[in-house]
Amino acid sequence: MAVTSARTDTSGLRRFTRHTLFWPVVALVALLGANTLFSPDFLAVTIHDGHLFGAPIDILRNSAPLMLVALGMTLVIATRGIDLSVGAVVAIAGALSLSYIATSPTPDSPATVLTAIVMALGVCLLLGIWNGFLVSVLGIQPIIATLILMTAGRGIAMLITEGQITTVNSAPFKTLGTGFFVGLPVAMLIAFGVFGLVALLTRRTALGMLVEAVGINPSASRLAGVRARTIVWTVFALSGLFSGLAGLILAANVMAADANNAGLFIELDAILAVVIGGTSLQGGKFSLSGTFVGVLIITTLTLTVTIVGISPLVTPLFKALVVIVVTLLQSPRIRERFAARARRRATRPEEVAA
Repeated sequence: MAVTSARTDTSGLRRFTRHTLFWPVVALVALLGANTLFSPDFLAVTIHDGHLFGAPIDILRNSAPLMLVALGMTLVIATRGIDLSVGAVVAIAGALSLSYIATSPTPDSPATVLTAIVMALGVCLLLGIWNGFLVSVLGIQPIIATLILMTAGRGIAMLITEGQITTVNSAPFKTLGTGFFVGLPVAMLIAFGVFGLVALLTRRTALGMLVEAVGINPSASRLAGVRARTIVWTVFALSGLFSGLAGLILAANVMAADANNAGLFIELDAILAVVIGGTSLQGGKFSLSGTFVGVLIITTLTLTVTIVGISPLVTPLFKALVVIVVTLLQSPRIRERFAARARRRATRPEEVAA
């Protein structure tokens, strides 16, 4: 009985540690614990003027733009693609919206702000469709197709802003970045809303299965009747749309459009978040919840570097270290070694009983 119980416990522990989210969650908890050691009130949340404040709220709010970009990136990677143009699309969205508001005689008008938002999102959607056209119709490799827009996109944003940092003063638009609704940051609510919508579409409809089918084997999926070209086109279009929304939030957060720095390297952070979350760059199965945890890890790590007192210039190094550790722990070979060690431990009680 004791041997059977030991085997059952070991088997349950093995399944638990082999879960895709196990090591990313461990890394996130470790970061939160390290922050708590340096700042005991790190996890405290307070209420001021009916709004929630505190480091956890800041993490969720600051994660919103990266969350949106990473969601689109997850779907693209699931189809064996990659989107390097998301940072440029972020810059274009901010440049378009703020330039329109700046030239409007009524920058505080909700109608003006709504027009700017719709215009920016429409253009970003078209940019995503353009990427999808290059990949799915013309057959250009995704990394090359999106590299084109990555290179040209910031030039387009510079043309829109005429090479200047465009600043505006519009209270309705600022709400996107720093506003609150029912006590919670608007940016966080937008990101959570989009996350819930994507999760609903990919896990409660056939879309998620079709995306995975295209990523696992595009040729076989076409022979099975799946419109692989339409699926690829759709995920690139969504990636552009989500990146545009992220660009609006980032622009509203600082109320300025900087074509050179807006969304700089956010494509790398998005890819890191997707990889940390357990989605394979080879396509196929993807994990939205894993991407969510990966985004939280990157945002928390950025805040941790600040709290510890390390120069922000070193942040990329710490990101690389976290990614190396998490990906190594998710490696099949490393997992097999852990499993072999667990099996050896499980056989010891049996040998003793014999």
